[in-house]
Amino acid sequence: MSTVTESVDVDVPVRTAYNQWTQFEEFPNFMGGVTEIRQLDATTTHWKTNIDGVKREFDAKITEQLPDERVAWTSTEGSKQAGVVTFHRLDDTTTRVTCQMDFEPDGVVEQAGAKLGFLDRQVKGDMKRFKEYIEQRGGVETGGWRGQVDRPQP
Repeated sequence: MSTVTESVDVDVPVRTAYNQWTQFEEFPNFMGGVTEIRQLDATTTHWKTNIDGVKREFDAKITEQLPDERVAWTSTEGSKQAGVVTFHRLDDTTTRVTCQMDFEPDGVVEQAGAKLGFLDRQVKGDMKRFKEYIEQRGGVETGGWRGQVDRPQP
């Protein structure tokens, strides 16, 4: 399992950063390799990706969501992955967004890419593009979902 953690400080309030992150169908605007995301229901998304010519489709389930604090997910089929994005208020107009992802490389090519830091660079680039995306919008999110998903109990 490969793990990557990346943070970016965005010049928007925590509520704005969080609201934008909950707009999963907007992810192709700033995530490299993500071609489409459809929100199937309140906690399920369907992803289509094309990374270096490798096309994949998979569903992911939101396992925890606390407004202005965190969104966690795990894949439910296909490539194994899970992650969490947290939102930290630095001041009234600045938020630190931190993404931690765990990913199980599938096959020799992905294993080699993981060892060469491909996932690290991908997540770093995605976080930088998220910063640019939300800040270029003048700090106005495209929407927001304020519902809560409680962490599953063991």
